[in-house]
Amino acid sequence: MSDENPAPPPKKRRRRVLWVVGGLPAVVLLIVTGTVGTFMAYGSGTIDRTVRSTGNDAYWLGHAWVDGRRTQADVDALAAQLEGTGIRDLYVHAGPYADDGTLDAAKRPKASWFIEAVHTAIPGVRVQAWLGNKLGDDRLDLSSEQSRANVLAGVDSVLAGGFDGVHFDFEPSKDGNEDVLRVFEATHAKTQAAGRLLSVATPPVDPLPGAHLLAGLVPTQSQWSTGYLRRVAQTVDQIAIMSYDTALPSERAYRGYVRRQTEVALDVVPPDVTLIIGAPAYHDRKLVRYDFAETVAAAIGGVQLARPDRPVGVALYVDFDATTGDWDAFRRDWSPGQP
Repeated sequence: MSDENPAPPPKKRRRRVLWVVGGLPAVVLLIVTGTVGTFMAYGSGTIDRTVRSTGNDAYWLGHAWVDGRRTQADVDALAAQLEGTGIRDLYVHAGPYADDGTLDAAKRPKASWFIEAVHTAIPGVRVQAWLGNKLGDDRLDLSSEQSRANVLAGVDSVLAGGFDGVHFDFEPSKDGNEDVLRVFEATHAKTQAAGRLLSVATPPVDPLPGAHLLAGLVPTQSQWSTGYLRRVAQTVDQIAIMSYDTALPSERAYRGYVRRQTEVALDVVPPDVTLIIGAPAYHDRKLVRYDFAETVAAAIGGVQLARPDRPVGVALYVDFDATTGDWDAFRRDWSPGQP
């Protein structure tokens, strides 16, 4: 049978390849431009400032609180800082896990002191052990049964040490990761038996249909589908979405992004699981983050634009980098009892 579509001559073939390759940046630019425009639209409109804290907020704290660098004076200052806010959970860095999944208790010699000091100075505030590590074949490999067993032994140790819960943060945690889910399920059985909490820090959820597929092309980035977030939410007590590092170029676009994160998560996370939206109270310079765009005020505005029909918390990341301006925005726009 004759070929009805003969191959083009070599020169034409090369030009076609060059056109396709050269056109890829333009296609990416069109996608990015359209996405930014979509988030700009979502970030518009009147922000409902009557949407405020319902006492489900959280704060990520660094390792200095459990390794001996902090003192009672620091705890007293923390208590004063949290007074009048809705912050109920402190995620204090108590790890990290080693690459084989083991957890060295010697790295948190003052953990018991800190837990007791917080319970005394700030009654009702819970202290959760923030645990995690980088996932990968050459780092913490949760496909290994032994590594998973080591991780769970670490859970036992922090629960025995008096923590009010476990807060996992494994990065990058790719969409659909069954090994991560196994760890969550096994840990939840332990925390429930002990009357404690399991909280997880998650990557952003699809703000637009199929967006996790694009995020999956970048090895260091992760974004979850709604289906996977729904499965994770069935195994935990709290979901804290790390809705930052977006590379969006303006506060309005970022506000729209957080609005979509909140709206989508509200549809997926069951009402009996606390939903918390992470707000970027940190200021490193990153390729994927513009400090002038990703602000605490914009994150809170995004949650308020979503007009949640049930309690939603805001979590500040992170104590050692948060500024007076970050706290002013949190108190002014989110803390209960403010005008």
